[in-house]
Amino acid sequence: MSVTYALKSNKILQGISWMIASGFLFVGMTCIIRHLGSSLPAVEAAFIRYFFGTIVILPMVLRNWQGLPTAQITKLYMLRGLVNGVGVMLWFYAMARIPIAEVTAIGYVAPIFVTIGAAIFLGERLHTRRIGGVLCGLIGALIILRPGFQEISLGQLAQLCAAPLLAMSFIIAKKLTETQNPSVIVGMLSLGCTIVLFPGAMLQWRTPSHYEFLWLAAAACIATAGHFTLTRAFQAAPITVTQPLGFLQLVWAAILGILLFNEALDPYVLLGGAIIVGAATYISHRELQSNRRSQTPPAIATKF
Repeated sequence: MSVTYALKSNKILQGISWMIASGFLFVGMTCIIRHLGSSLPAVEAAFIRYFFGTIVILPMVLRNWQGLPTAQITKLYMLRGLVNGVGVMLWFYAMARIPIAEVTAIGYVAPIFVTIGAAIFLGERLHTRRIGGVLCGLIGALIILRPGFQEISLGQLAQLCAAPLLAMSFIIAKKLTETQNPSVIVGMLSLGCTIVLFPGAMLQWRTPSHYEFLWLAAAACIATAGHFTLTRAFQAAPITVTQPLGFLQLVWAAILGILLFNEALDPYVLLGGAIIVGAATYISHRELQSNRRSQTPPAIATKF
């Protein structure tokens, strides 16, 4: 079976592929924000990123526009813009102050909220392997953070507060994929966050340099592509399947932190990362096996 055929015929594999792609893109954006540092207020940097993102995604939104959404869909768009806007502002603050791998690791609190929320609000079944994958990912993150053995900084607190907000955004995105086009979902997120972040950005505005503008524009393009691939992942597969794969971002974040920013990598990060990768690999393999069995007809059925 060719890779192309497998991707076309297997929704679970499509979701896994989109999720891995989104991980690469989001880590790329993370590196840009880390590179810019804390010279810009977090709310302003987030506003500029989403403003550029809105411009980038606008042509695709217009091409796929399905008319005015219902009142219920509009409320979901507004709620997602609010929670994601606040969450990403906290994330920008954390990203400029603590190592990339640490921000990524703390962010793994989010999949716990996502998995529980998907079961409660979306009716997705919590298979044992899915629960196990998320819990192993959390254990790996805790090994990296070692709570109780180091002082908690404002950057860490900001990321901890951002996690449930971003988890809520993911759940709303999954709900919207039932009826809405992925491009429109991403476009409405960019527009909603731009509106939510505008007042705070104006209050703390410091005119960015051309250099900062260019890097934030690049971050917007990469992050918008990341949200698009993330939405496609949610559309193709259950959110409890795709979320554990988000743990792979820690690997890319740790490697880039070492190569680009000379961030130290201790043995605990290696151990936690190994557990995370193992959990993500296992759950992906099991889900593919389960999906393949459900698609293969019994022998007697092939005779008709």
